[in-house]
Amino acid sequence: MNLTTPRLRRSFFARDPVVLARDLLGCVLFYRTPDGLLAGRIVETEAYTGAADPASHAFRGRTARNTVMFGPAGHAYVYFSYGMHYCLNVTAERAGTAGAVLIRALEPLAGIDLMRAHGDHGPAARLLSGPGKIGRAFGLTLQDNGRDFTRGALGISAGTPAPDGQVAVSRRIGISRAVELPYRFTVVGSASVSRS
Repeated sequence: MNLTTPRLRRSFFARDPVVLARDLLGCVLFYRTPDGLLAGRIVETEAYTGAADPASHAFRGRTARNTVMFGPAGHAYVYFSYGMHYCLNVTAERAGTAGAVLIRALEPLAGIDLMRAHGDHGPAARLLSGPGKIGRAFGLTLQDNGRDFTRGALGISAGTPAPDGQVAVSRRIGISRAVELPYRFTVVGSASVSRS
């Protein structure tokens, strides 16, 4: 199985973030680095809908930090969180309308030794069990902000879609605003889902 193909097209991302968040489950996030391929199956996501969402970075409008969210869909929005973690989002919607999906957890598929070399030595299933862990294991920095998932080293391939019977919907975690919105999607039974 080739983990990097078929790569998802722009039209897949250019949708409502809530729909995109659900449909990303089962897809494969990959990063071709000089040291080797890193890849993981997406098993947890959260949608952020922009101007109507108080928890979204775009809630108060465009800034230097969030400008990628207002651009074309299918790009990486990377931000630095709590002074210690780089978090990876996928932009959604049409250009000019902010929306993004936070990649919260992956099941490791390739490059586990390289992921461990970046600092986490726990069980393989827990290496990517949170957005901060993904950023560290993949070696992400603000230099990755704006990368195009439809071409280049960082990408998302189709993988194997998660059927409805294996998807749980719940409130988002790790935020203090609009926590009641059912915008978090997880693959039921995955050992890699973050702990709420």
